[in-house]
Amino acid sequence: MGNSSKDDSASDGDTSSGDTPPSKSSLYSEGEKVLAYHGPRLYEAKVQKAELRKKEWRYFVHYLGWNKNWDEWVGVDRLMKHTEENVVKQQALDKKQGVDKNVKSGRSAQTKPKSSTDAKVEKEDLKNNVSKGKKRKSESGVEDNVSLEKLVKIQIPSTLRKQLVDDWEFVTQQDKLVKLPRSPTVDDILTKYLEYRAKKDGMMTDSIGEILKGIRCYFDKALPVMLLYKKERKQYHEAVVDNVSPSTVYGAEHLLRLFVKLPELLAFVNIEEETLTRLQQKVLDFLKFLQKNQSTFFLSAYDGSKVSEGKGKGKDD
Repeated sequence: MGNSSKDDSASDGDTSSGDTPPSKSSLYSEGEKVLAYHGPRLYEAKVQKAELRKKEWRYFVHYLGWNKNWDEWVGVDRLMKHTEENVVKQQALDKKQGVDKNVKSGRSAQTKPKSSTDAKVEKEDLKNNVSKGKKRKSESGVEDNVSLEKLVKIQIPSTLRKQLVDDWEFVTQQDKLVKLPRSPTVDDILTKYLEYRAKKDGMMTDSIGEILKGIRCYFDKALPVMLLYKKERKQYHEAVVDNVSPSTVYGAEHLLRLFVKLPELLAFVNIEEETLTRLQQKVLDFLKFLQKNQSTFFLSAYDGSKVSEGKGKGKDD
């Protein structure tokens, strides 16, 4: 794909095209090629559906060159006409963000899809994060623009850190895979934790449910773009088909990898410090729950059949 790497900022974007839609006629038609804001940058997209909701037009867009998992409904403030003038604006924004079309210069968003070169960097990234907790450099040699001070601190229990290293060893060194579908699945584990908290607290709090929904959403979005090793990509394409959620196929092994990446993902979410502290406490409690059930949730050995590396693509076109 020729356009710049895509951010997932989890916001509706605060940059507006300045257009206000008439209440009855849509500014954009279905099938129209447009430029869409996603975070601070613009991406080429195609309008797939246009609907008038509560006197406001909403558009279902597909980002050209990206997996359909990134398709979403956006408001008119996120869209611009695909004109020569606006393409120049897109390029200016890319330049401002330090993005070169051929160089991915580190993460600047929540769950940014990776190019195939990014995927190679990810191969040892999980192990490095676990053992060193350092910022990694992208393949261009540019250090990530997320400072360590800004990262949310998530203390992964020592036995789970060992689990992560073993996980890395099985896949990248021994050519073994987690046999799919897993049981219990990520969904099962989240449900079990919900039941565990309800029993322990004697009641169910909305905040726990919301956090678990968030973890599931993060997992489903992040898995194909930043939680898989190169050798697992072929298996992913075979196991996750027909819009199936990864959280209903994968288990604790891949869920644990999410918590290594979570500090990076949360660094770009505008959360109040007090809320962030509570979130850290709840994430730690969930990790302790995983640790307590480690022998039940995690495999002690992976499937011994040799894996095919394939092309190891970082994203789907």
